[in-house]
Amino acid sequence: MTVTPIDLFASSIGLHQGGRVHAGPRASVHERDGWRLTAFHAKTDADVHADHWEVHPEAEEVLSCLIGKIRLHLRPERPGQEEEVIRLTAGTAAIVPRGRWHRIELDTPSNIMAVTLPRGSRLEKRAGT
Repeated sequence: MTVTPIDLFASSIGLHQGGRVHAGPRASVHERDGWRLTAFHAKTDADVHADHWEVHPEAEEVLSCLIGKIRLHLRPERPGQEEEVIRLTAGTAAIVPRGRWHRIELDTPSNIMAVTLPRGSRLEKRAGT
């Protein structure tokens, strides 16, 4: 097997049961039987769909700021509670609990990496945006 470099910003990496790993163009890695590692450049809040909440009901998500500064917002679990905001700087990560609605906003242009089991993931438009 030939080992070649993978452009993390143009590809997704699928991590599958049994130890199989594959990479491909982002649009082609849609298999839902395993975990997915994705890295991306984000220049504006639109690049991280800051106007939407996201949830992963099947697994936790590791969200890492590789370069830059971001804010991870966790939607309140009960009415009347405030959003929880976690600030991530270069080289830091947070684990988003399974089933917890969340979104990202940028403080500066950033490179971000996420690892999750995408099966069942959903987006929901944020009220007032």
